[in-house]
Amino acid sequence: ASTTSDSSNITATSPVPSSALTWDANITFTNFTRTQENKDLDAADLVKQVIAFSAFKSRILNHTYKGKKTFVDNLGLSNAKIYKKILESSEKLNSGKNYTMDITLATYQTDANVIGYTLPNVNKVWMNTRYLNKFTPVQVSSNLVHEWLHKLGFGHDYESTPSRPYSVPYAVGSIIKSLAAKY
Repeated sequence: ASTTSDSSNITATSPVPSSALTWDANITFTNFTRTQENKDLDAADLVKQVIAFSAFKSRILNHTYKGKKTFVDNLGLSNAKIYKKILESSEKLNSGKNYTMDITLATYQTDANVIGYTLPNVNKVWMNTRYLNKFTPVQVSSNLVHEWLHKLGFGHDYESTPSRPYSVPYAVGSIIKSLAAKY
C-alpha cells in the first residue's frame, strides 16, 4: 500500500492524498431521462471536486459527536480510517480498492418522504423522482454519497433519532452538500 492511502499518515495538516485528487465516479443509469442523467453527472462532478478539496479531508477528520472526534455507526473506524475507506471506494458487493465510486442508479416514484434507498444485497441505488426532479445538483450530490456510503458498509438508524445525523452516511452527505455549494 502506498503511503498516500495509509490512514496513519492522514492528518489534518498532511497534504490531500494523491488518491483524493484522482478519485472518480462510475455511474450506470437505469430508467433515467437525459435531464436526470445530466443532473446526476453534474452532482458526481461536484463530489469529485469536494473529495479533492482539503476542506473535505479536514471536515471528515475533525467530525465530532458528543465532543469526541468520531462518527455514529462508524464500523469501529477512526475518522482517518473512514476518510481512507471513502477514498479507496471498495464497495461491499464490488470489492477492490479502485478509488472510484461505482454505483448503479435507478429511478422510482413514491409520495413517501424518502429521497432514495438501497438494499444490502444489490449494487443498485433507487432515487425517488419526486425529489430528483426538483433537487439541484448540490442536493443530489449529498444523496448520491449518502446512498453510496451504504455500499461501503455504513448504516444508520432507520428512524429519525438524535444521533442519526452524526452517522457516516448522513454526516458525510451533509459535508458533501455544504462544500459542494461553494462550487
